[in-house]
Amino acid sequence: MAESERVPVERKRRRPTSSGVVLSADLIVDAACELIDAQGAQAFTVRKLGAALGADPSAIYRYFRNTEDLLLALADRLIGESMTGFAPGGDWAADLRELGLRAYRSALRHPQIAVFSTVRVTGRPHEQRAVDTGIGLLLQAGFDEATAVRHYHALVDTALGHAAVDAGVLRLPPAQRAADEQAWQDEYANLPADDYPNLHRVRDQLPQMGHSAVEPALDLLVAAMRQEAAQRVG
Repeated sequence: MAESERVPVERKRRRPTSSGVVLSADLIVDAACELIDAQGAQAFTVRKLGAALGADPSAIYRYFRNTEDLLLALADRLIGESMTGFAPGGDWAADLRELGLRAYRSALRHPQIAVFSTVRVTGRPHEQRAVDTGIGLLLQAGFDEATAVRHYHALVDTALGHAAVDAGVLRLPPAQRAADEQAWQDEYANLPADDYPNLHRVRDQLPQMGHSAVEPALDLLVAAMRQEAAQRVG
């Protein structure tokens, strides 16, 4: 994905491309998203993006300084998708859980992009709005500034950590993914009780290990925050 650093003098293209399309930053991000969704982040190049847009690759640098700049815009796009339609419902803990699930689901809609987006800080408007919203909910709950930041950090890292793991699972070939899920039943269900007493005891519950744990993890975290907030009031 590496491209050389380029700093454009003019960031707006006023003439259409050879395919008749007038470029914009949003259009470029849309095309990059489609390209990475289809081919994966490792195969992404600005040359391929230019071909998909029907434009000379150099035209992209009128809108983005370099590939890094474009990838951060992509990551911020996913955050923007997660915030679309979000409106606090009055229960700060439920709203935080919803924010976490939205971040997770947005990443899972684009698992190839989630490879890098879940571990980056974009520093851009959508991320800034999401962080401001989440920390604001915690401040409203009565947490002090340091605790609000710490709890938000825990929440978003829990959601994005699960997104990164589950995105990796989604990138596996379907047959391999199915085999891994089935292993919890086939390989673990018949282990001898004498050697594996604990696994034998929970053998009927083990198939759930093949599914995402993001919701139970968020439930545990938010419940702990709710309890802490209640103790502060008490």
